Amino acid sequence: MSVTRRKFLGSSAAAVIVAGTMAKGKVFGANDRIQMCTIGFNGQGSSHIRDIVSRDLAQYVALCDVDSHVLDRGVRNVKKAQGSEPKTYRDIREALADDSIDAVTIATPNHWHTLAAMWALKAGKDVYVEKPAAWSVWEGRQLVAAAKKYGKILQHGTQSRTDATLIRDMKLIHEGFIGKVVHSRGYVYKNGNRYAIGHAEKAAPPEHLDWKLWQGPSPDHDFLLNADAKKKRGLQVHYNWHWFWEYGNGEIGNQGVHEMDIACWAHKRGMPIKISSTGGRFGWDDDGETPNTQATQFTYADGSMMTFEVRNLGSFEEARGGSCGNSVFGTDGYYVRRKGFFSYKDNKPIRVEVERPKEMHKFEYFCNAIRSGKQEDVPMSLDDMQFSCAHCHLGNVAYRVGHTLEFDPATETFTNDSDANALLTRVYRDGFKPEELA
Repeated sequence: MSVTRRKFLGSSAAAVIVAGTMAKGKVFGANDRIQMCTIGFNGQGSSHIRDIVSRDLAQYVALCDVDSHVLDRGVRNVKKAQGSEPKTYRDIREALADDSIDAVTIATPNHWHTLAAMWALKAGKDVYVEKPAAWSVWEGRQLVAAAKKYGKILQHGTQSRTDATLIRDMKLIHEGFIGKVVHSRGYVYKNGNRYAIGHAEKAAPPEHLDWKLWQGPSPDHDFLLNADAKKKRGLQVHYNWHWFWEYGNGEIGNQGVHEMDIACWAHKRGMPIKISSTGGRFGWDDDGETPNTQATQFTYADGSMMTFEVRNLGSFEEARGGSCGNSVFGTDGYYVRRKGFFSYKDNKPIRVEVERPKEMHKFEYFCNAIRSGKQEDVPMSLDDMQFSCAHCHLGNVAYRVGHTLEFDPATETFTNDSDANALLTRVYRDGFKPEELA
C-alpha cells in the first residue's frame, strides 16, 4: 500500500525521523549562507527575524506559524527586508522535513518550546529557543539530553548571557571580588503592560488559527473568547497564555526567567535543596491563573540562599532600580545590576579596572556556533540553561502546593511531597510527548 506525504507526516514521530535522515550536518564554508526558519513569530519571534536579517547573519528560506495571518505578514516583511520570499509552513513537522533549512529559531508559547527544539535537533537543525527553554523541569532535562545526543547547536534565549558588562562582572563575582556569595536576589516589577485579562466564554477558534496545532503537546481544551472584550482574538491567544498553567509559567517564567538566569549565574550553586513560594493574583478580577505577586526563596546545600520577587501591581521603577533587576551579596561587598560593586561599610562604589569583553549580539553567537559546530561557542552551557529554567518551575510548584518543598538535585525530584512531583511534568497529547532521553 502506498503512503502519501500527508499520511506520513500525520505521524509526529515519522515526520521527525524522515527529517533526521535527510539532515546529515552541514559543514559551512566561509561563503556559505546559513538557511534559517523562525517557528512562531507573532511576538518575540518577529524580533528574531528583524535582528537576523538586519545583521545579514542568515538567509530566511522559510517561516512557520499556526496562524495564517501571522504567516502572511511575516512573508511580506521578510521579502521587503531581504528581497526574496520564504516558503511558509503552518505545521512544524513539515517545516522540519525541509532539507533546505539549516537552523531554526523558536518563539512559540512556552508549552511548545521543548518539543519543537527536540524535534528540530533530531531533524539535524541547529536551534535557538526562546526562554524558558522548557515548560517543566522534566522537559528541560530531556532537552539537555537531546542536544548532547544529536550533536547540534542549542542556544537559550536568555540574552543577558551575551551582555559584555555582565560577562565581566560575573567573572569577577566568581573570582571572589565581593567575597563568598551568600545571597542572590532577582525581581520583576513590570506593570506597564500587565493588567486584568478579562473573563472567558467558549467559542469557535477563528479560521486563520489552527487551534489544535497551537495546543500541540497539550490535550484538547476549548478556545476561550474574551467575554469582556470580544473584539480581541481570544483570552489566551496570542499573549495571555502566559497566565495559564496549561501553556505558560506566569511572570516568573516570562520576564522573570531573565532575572532568574542572572541570579543563578551569579550564585553558581546549581539546583536548590529547599523551595518555598507564596503570593496570589491580587487586585484583578479575571480568569488568569498564575500569580501577579509572588515571593520565592531557594536554599542550597551550603546554606546560601536566593530570593526572587514578582509584582505586577506596583513598585514600578522601585528605588530607581528599574522594573527588573538583580543584587548579589557577598561576605565582603555587594553588587547591583546596572549600578556596579559596592562596599558594605560606606555604600561607596568599588572601582572595577577590568575591561569588558567585546560586545556581540545573541544571534552573532548563534550563527558563529553554527559555523564552528561547537556547543561551547554559545554563551550559556546546557546545564546552566536547565538550572535557570528549573528554578522558575520549582518556584511555581512550591506556590501551587502551598508549602515548603525539599528537593534532590541528583534526581531532580521532591523528597517530601509525591503530589508535587506530578507537577514536574504534564499530561501530553498522543504523538506530542518529548522523547524521554534522561
